[in-house]
Formats: sequence, C-alpha cells, structure tokens
Amino acid sequence: MAEKNWHAGSALPIAVQAVVCLAAAVAPARAFALSDSFTPPSYLGELNPDVIWEALIAGVVICSFLVAIALWIHSSLRRTRRLQLRRNAFVSSAMNNLNQGVVMTDAQRRIIFCNDRYLDIYGLMRSDIWAGMTGHDILELRRQRGVLGASDDEFYEKAASPNGLITELPDGRAILVKYFVLPNGGSVATHLDVTEQRKLSRQLASTKQFLETLLDHVPACVAAKNIEDGRYIFANSAYERFWGFSRDQVVGKNARELFGPKSAASIEATDRAALIAPAGQYRNEFEVERGATQRMVASIRIVVRNESNKPEFLLVVFEDVTDRRSLSQELESTKKFLELVVDNIPVALIVEQVKDGRYLLANRSAETILNRRREEATGLTASDIFNPKEAKLIIARDEAAIKKRGMITEEHPISTKDGLRLFLTRRATVLSDTGEPQYLIKTHEDVTDRRQTESRMAHMAYHDGLTDLPNRAAFLQALTQMIEACEGTGEEFAVLCVDLDGLKEVNDVFGHAHGDKLLVEVAQRLQDSARGGVVARLSGDEFGLIIDGKQPDAGLALAQQIGAAIAKEFQIEGRPVRAGVTTGMSIFPHNGADAASLLANAGAALFRAKQKSRGTISLFQPEMDQQIRDRRVLHQDLSVAIKNGELSLAFQPQGAAGLSVAESEIIGFEALARWQHPVRGQVSPAEFIPIAEESGLIVEMGEWILREACREAASWPKPLQIAVNLSPAQFMHGDVVGLVHSILLETGLAPGRLELEITEGVLIEDFDRGLALLRRLKALGVRISMDDFGSGYSSLSYLQAFPFDKIKIDRAFIINLGRNPQSAAIVRAVIDLGHGLDMSIVAEGVETLEQLVFLAEEGCDGVQGYLLGKPLPIGQYAGLVGRAEVMELALKTG
Repeated sequence: MAEKNWHAGSALPIAVQAVVCLAAAVAPARAFALSDSFTPPSYLGELNPDVIWEALIAGVVICSFLVAIALWIHSSLRRTRRLQLRRNAFVSSAMNNLNQGVVMTDAQRRIIFCNDRYLDIYGLMRSDIWAGMTGHDILELRRQRGVLGASDDEFYEKAASPNGLITELPDGRAILVKYFVLPNGGSVATHLDVTEQRKLSRQLASTKQFLETLLDHVPACVAAKNIEDGRYIFANSAYERFWGFSRDQVVGKNARELFGPKSAASIEATDRAALIAPAGQYRNEFEVERGATQRMVASIRIVVRNESNKPEFLLVVFEDVTDRRSLSQELESTKKFLELVVDNIPVALIVEQVKDGRYLLANRSAETILNRRREEATGLTASDIFNPKEAKLIIARDEAAIKKRGMITEEHPISTKDGLRLFLTRRATVLSDTGEPQYLIKTHEDVTDRRQTESRMAHMAYHDGLTDLPNRAAFLQALTQMIEACEGTGEEFAVLCVDLDGLKEVNDVFGHAHGDKLLVEVAQRLQDSARGGVVARLSGDEFGLIIDGKQPDAGLALAQQIGAAIAKEFQIEGRPVRAGVTTGMSIFPHNGADAASLLANAGAALFRAKQKSRGTISLFQPEMDQQIRDRRVLHQDLSVAIKNGELSLAFQPQGAAGLSVAESEIIGFEALARWQHPVRGQVSPAEFIPIAEESGLIVEMGEWILREACREAASWPKPLQIAVNLSPAQFMHGDVVGLVHSILLETGLAPGRLELEITEGVLIEDFDRGLALLRRLKALGVRISMDDFGSGYSSLSYLQAFPFDKIKIDRAFIINLGRNPQSAAIVRAVIDLGHGLDMSIVAEGVETLEQLVFLAEEGCDGVQGYLLGKPLPIGQYAGLVGRAEVMELALKTG
C-alpha cells in the first residue's frame, strides 16, 4: 500500500512539469509568431510594449489553464486513491467475516494476509503476526501454542491433497485445512471448522449400524431388490444362512446369477406376480433348490413405494416351511429397514433403548397400541404413554425380557381406541458388541379374533350344537371334578342317565325338525329342574345329570321332578306333543370311584329300567365280584404301564390371586400323573391312584413322577415353582429324603423351586417319624405344603407341630362359594389362620370368576383350578414357562 501511495503522490509533480514545459514552448512561439522577423534576445528593449504585454497576458492565461489542469488531475488522483482504499477495506472486511480462516503468502512464503477467523480458530492475536512473518513461522507458533501436532512437511503434504488435512484441537474441535499454490508462486490456505459435520457423519454411521444390527437379529430371511433390474440391494444374516451365500455375493446380482434355473424361474415369476398385485403384496408357496435338496418356502413380497407413491424396490421376506407347511402367523419382526420398509411390516413393531426405556422406533401398525402417532411416541417411555397400572405391568415384562436376554412370548390385553384387545407380544433383547443389552424389540399381534374363534371352537368341542348343553366329554370332566371335590369328604352325589321317551315317534310323525325343537324344550326343562346342577346331552335322546345331597333320596327326588316336568305337554310349532323319561341312577362313592364307572353304572341302571318299563327309575345295584375282578385287571395293567412308559405328566398352573384371570400372574405348576391305557384309553387318576396306593405301586410311580417333574421344571427359562404330591406310602417305604436330594442333584433343579404336597396321612401313620422326615426335607431347601386342608380331622394340630410353607384349601369348600355362606366363612377363617401362622394360602378348584374375586378380596395368596388352566401337557403352556418359540412368519422368497 505504501508503494501504491507513493506512485499516487508523484503524479502531480510530473503533470506540473509537463505544463511548465508546454508553457515554455508556447510562449516563445507566440512571440515569434507576432513579430515580422526574428530579433535576437539582445534587442528585446526595442520591442513594442503592446506586444510584450500581449505575450505576458497570454502566458498568464496559459499558465492558469495549465494550473487548472494540474488541479483537476490532482483531484482525480485523490478520488482514485480513496476509491482504492474503500475497495481494500471492503475486501478486508469480507475476508474477515468468512466462516473459515484464510492465510495468503507471496512467492517467498511471507504472509501477506491473515483474516480474523484464522486467529479465532487457533486462539491467536493480531499482535502475534509480525511483518515479514512466513508460513513456517506461523506453523511453529501454532505448534508452541499446542494447536498443531503435525510437522511442516506433513502439514503441507496432507493439506495440499484433495481431501485436505483434519487437525484435532485440544478442545475437541476438528479443523479441515486445504492448501492451494497460486500461479504466481504464492499460496492460499483455508481453515474450516468441521466439528458438527464430523459429529453428523458419526451419527449417520451409527444409524446405519443400528439398522443393520436390527435386521440381522430378525429371524426371518429378509432381502430387497431393485424393481428395474431385479438385482439385490440387501440381504440379512438369516438370508445368508439359508442360501449359504455371503451378503457381498448376493448384493448386485439377480436371481439367475445366484440360483439354478428352476429356482430362478420360480423367484422371477413370484416377483412379477407381486408387481401386478392390486394390494402391493403377494403371498405364495413354491419350491426352490438349495444345493441337492428341494425346499418349500412361504413368501410375502411387498412393493415398497417412495414419497411420490412410485414403486421403488421389492421387499422379500420368507421362511422355510418344508417340515411345517402352515401359514399361521403374520409378519412378526423387523426393526427398521428404512422407514418405508418398517411401515410395510403388517405387525406392530416397537424398539426401545434398554438404558432409559425410551422408544427409538415404532411403525404405523404400532399406533394402535400406543394410541397416538408414532412420531409423538419417539423419545417417550411407557410411563409417558400408558396409565400407571398398564405402564407398571409393561415395564415389569420388559425388564424380565432384558434380564433373560432371550425371547419371551406372552398374551395380554391392551387398551386401544377400539377397546380392550388381546395381543400376542414377543420381546427379544438385542445385545451390543460388549454383550450388554442395548435394544429391546417388541412385536404385537392382535389375536383377539383368533382367540375368540378358538374359544368358540373349544365351546363347540364340549357342548352340544343343538341344545348348547355340555356334551359327554364335558360331562365326564365335570364328573371327575365332582369326584375330586367329594373324595375323602364323606359327601355323596348321584349320577342320572335320563332317556327321552317318544322322540322317535315325534321324528317319524312330524319330522326331525320338530324332534330337534322337542329336544331343546326338554333340555330347558331339565335345567330348570336341576336348579343349577350339571345337565348334559350324552347322545341323541339321552341326558346326564349330577345331583349332590343325601343319596339316594336326593337323586330319586330329582328323577321324579324331571319325570313330572317332562310329562307336561309341549307345544311344538302349535302342535301338542307329549313325552316321558326313563331314568337310571348311580351313587358316588358306592357305585364307582371314577367318572367312567359312575356313568357306566348309571347307564346300566337305565338299561335295566328300560327293560322293566318306560317311565321308571332304576338304582344301580353293584356286583362286588365283578368289581374285584376289574380292579385286579386294572392293577396288573398299571404295573405294566409303569414299566412300558404309558404314564405321562400333566401340568396345572397355579397363579397369584387377582381380581381377574389376567391379573393372576402364574407362579408355578402342579404335576399330575396321567395314564393312557392302550385299550381303555385315558384312565382317570381317581381310578388308578387308589389302586397304586393299595398295592404299593405308588412308591415306584411317585419316584418317576418326582424325577420327571423336576427334570421338566429345570428346563424352564422362567424359575417357576413345581408342586409334586407325595403319598404317605412313600414316607413309609424307602428313603424319601435321600430320593428327593438325589433327584435335585440329578436334574439341577433349585431346591427352592420344588414344592412337596402332602396330606395328613403322612402324619397319621407315624406322627414322630413323619414330622422328622418333613423337617429333613425342609432342611434341603424345598417347600412343604399341606394339601386338601379341611378335609381331615387333625389338620390344626399338624399346623401347630410343623411350619408348613403353604396350605391348600380343599376344593370342596371352593366349589360351594356362592352357594352357601358356611363355605365362605370357612374359607375366610382358613385364610386368616394361615396368615396368622405366616403361611401362604392356595385355593384349589377355582372355576368361576366370582370365586376368584372373592378369594382375591379376602387376601388369598394363590389359586389353582380350571379358571386358570386345566391339567395339560407342558407344551400347551410353553409361553407361561418362558420357553422360546419359533416365530412363524407368513413370508419367504429367494
């Protein structure tokens, strides 16, 4: 700038010199022009004075003119200089206000410009920059200040590369430096703060890894391909495992480049069908060749559209159904395979972060569960979304799944905008690289309609389609329950087989439609006469009833009432119809100890009544010799059954007493023996257990039951209780303590999970010995429960002598809840007694919601009965024990 200023100042003297020279030249010339002849200067005094004055005046004019020109030139130069200064100030201001630092050097690498942003980035002051400072000097200054870690050569080499040099500052900032050499030998270096850009880049990489990790944990085979050329753009780990291809081998290739001609043709045909499907989805099954084997796959293909609703790519999900060709489940999993993919998964999918329980992802289907838009749910927790009661339950289930680090499947109701719906929920934990739980994937499938259908089917399986009365199977179950409730109590009940007389005549005269209507009317009168007792339709014109009370008086009285009720005239389609009944009756326990025997004996009595006369009532008369022979045969069969493995275990759930079935959390199961006879079929425990007790087979059978129950319970993912009945015979014969100890060691079951149920018979035989054995068993860590409490005579003294862990109220008291106030008073007293002794109380035989609510309100700890679940193979309760299930997905493809 000094040089420029100097040149601008010298312009005026030069102009003045030029004007003076011009004036010197013009003046003589003018004078010469005015004279007629040349006169030497020595004769100036001879000139005309007028001429001299004219010359002087002309010179003055010319000089004034020249001075004016000089002044104009000087003013122009000053304006030019001010303009240049303003231009330089503008450029300097612009450079100083850039968002990146700029340093310029000349050909000698001397710094000729350095803007304020550069100084601000590296914490330098303007005073740190001196005249003549070079690029190496400023790099050394930065190195001294701790904001440069590279050597000069490394700095210039990397900064001059296309990608530039990233410098990490001590405060965490990242600076991108780019160095450019100018044609004149100088240079320009730019310094840009890229801290935020790098942070966004890392977040993008983390999101990509999150998506890939999520999809790799989806158990179904998932792939995606371009619609234009059919080439694959993605494949998850399950896809790699199924085909034996790595992801790199798959991506970028089409079906014909990967598979055999047959498989490729099937895949391409399915792709074409999906593209023309009206709904944008296509499901089918087809065979593919995988190596040398033929595999059947079930697939679903979804045409995924972009924001402009144009087809963009084809999503393919499939599973191998060679061994299980059933499409029984909807698409159950996938976390986030781009927003478009997640939105096209036909199940509710939610992903939450384990560390704080916040929802990271929810698809559109999940909005039904969340009762809000998924965008509003992101970042919230269950406590923010659901009411406190629901949130507490959801959080507890989430924590159980995270703790298990596996998959947990369960069904539970969820409040939605359409009301309370039943959902099948699966929870799977995704672990981080360090093996710690990172994400929780939850899928929810609405199974309300399915369960209602299953409930209707179950109802149909146990009810007559015409009269809606229980059928024979249901009647036998009810009879078995009645036997279990009355067994050992001294109570009696009668089983009536009632045959409708005159039905054939009605069918023959008026037609079967009239006969069906007659059956419906008869069923109604039977129910009215039974006053809430069990009434069932056993066959076409035969009905069964159960009546308690003193027998045979109560049974005969009911049979007479039924006869009188049926004898009244029926009006069928405006026609008067008359009918009658013939009745056979057997009595428990005198005429049979099991349901089949009682029903068969009542049937035999009915047969004899028919032989005598229609409309009569016959009471079964037992044949003792025949019964003895039958029991001997059954004893021999039972001995063989134990050796041949005909016995099996059924498991009945035990739950905490809640105000509803859903609130009654399952806490354990009771193991019950079942016998499938090769000829007789299912033999009731009420029939073969007493025989085993009397013959001593119960010792061998009990050992098998205990071992199998412990082995099964040890395999459950959930540490639920397992209850096993011990017979008094097992205490009298053999080392029951040693047996329990060895089985616990053999099966690996934690002692605290085993509950041994005993009856007072254990202590009746030999009180001191039984008490000592119970104490030794309790020392092993197992729990001891008093079964059938209230059905014996000395239970209170036993409670005083031994600290039982649990008391089980006999089902005879539970079944009468709501029928008479005495049962309610007894149950209430037992609950108070048990709690006073610091013992938990479990009620057996809970069959109605009213019974459950009563027990929950009275403070009963646990319940067991058909309301919670029937005794079934443990496979029927896989979800309750936490056993992992394979998610059945209605999808698949190549």
